[in-house]
Amino acid sequence: MKLLYLISEYPKVSHSFVRREIEALIAGGHEVDRIAIRGWDLDLADPADVAERDRTRYVLRGGMGPLIKSALACLLGAPGRFVEACRLAYTMSKRGDRSLPYHLIYLMEACWIAREVQGQGYRHLHAHFGTNPAEVAALVSVLANLPYSFTAHGPEEYDRPEALHLREKVARSAFVVTVSSFGRSQMLRWVRHEDWPKVKVVHCGVDATFLADEPTPVPVAPRLVCVGRLTGQKGQLLLIEAAGQLRKQGLSFELVLAGDGEMRPEVEALIAQQDLSAHVRITGWLSGTQVRDEIQQARAMVLPSFAEGLPVVVMEAMALGRPVISTYIAGIPELVKHGETGWLVPAGDVDALVDALKACLAATPEALGEMGRQGRLRALARHDARTEAGRLASHIAALPGAPGARP
Repeated sequence: MKLLYLISEYPKVSHSFVRREIEALIAGGHEVDRIAIRGWDLDLADPADVAERDRTRYVLRGGMGPLIKSALACLLGAPGRFVEACRLAYTMSKRGDRSLPYHLIYLMEACWIAREVQGQGYRHLHAHFGTNPAEVAALVSVLANLPYSFTAHGPEEYDRPEALHLREKVARSAFVVTVSSFGRSQMLRWVRHEDWPKVKVVHCGVDATFLADEPTPVPVAPRLVCVGRLTGQKGQLLLIEAAGQLRKQGLSFELVLAGDGEMRPEVEALIAQQDLSAHVRITGWLSGTQVRDEIQQARAMVLPSFAEGLPVVVMEAMALGRPVISTYIAGIPELVKHGETGWLVPAGDVDALVDALKACLAATPEALGEMGRQGRLRALARHDARTEAGRLASHIAALPGAPGARP
């Protein structure tokens, strides 16, 4: 099949799972083209992301001029479809968290994409995230007569489903993907009962670099790693508070925060306040290879999130044979089993987090290795990118014969 992928900002350090899905689809014999709204000027640490950027077409790279020309071309070429798309953009603006002018820009973006894919023989359009990309995909579907689906990752889609018109986006879609059973349950809360069969579960996957080799032995050194964007939902500030308690209790440990983000100044300030400069290190953005190295050099991966979908880094750590310390939220308990593959604690409970960290630091490498072995088996069974991409392709192939982008 010839498929079109739509992402708002791509490639992005925190969106490597999209690249893996595309690569797995291509390995499965499908042709996949990428279109992103923006992302051509991102600083990228991973050579694979740099190569992916060269394969991507960018809607806003040429400025507003090409978008206005595309909108006029759609109006003159298929006025009925253009008017229908205008109605949809207006509907999406009602009771939304963005005013009508934003949705008219999404309409012009969709016109640009519709013109770009015209006559190219695409079978299907798939967007990642149920936010703006899903709306643009719905508009492209109207303008280009191209069926679409989208993956909702959470938590943003489930935090404001009415403002995002999630119900309307699902109703117009061929199907919608969630990345966990929890995500599916949240989607079912907001869509019509007759649309429930459209809601599928396709897990994000890890690629062969995480699955091919046997895990390295768990190190003796009391080293922990937290991988993720430095942001409120990931809970790094709570983790620093927990690390402060470990220091006060005289425990020896090293904590690596692998990532960067908008909350870095606050995280650094709390590290200084807790007198943790000798214990905590922030790496900044890393390549995929560097993330893998950081996980392998740690006893466990820690992610004390307050809000999530199902973090890819959890499955990466488990595939590398490392236990995971995380929270009882969203799809995480579907993967991490308390006492078997790691530790789960109530989100926001710093004392419970401290207890889990202490248990991990006190455990023998052999005990942690057995946890890691069990976790790897779960990751292999549930999160192989090739298997999950094949599942997505099968959902597309099962759709009634699609006409493809109209001439």
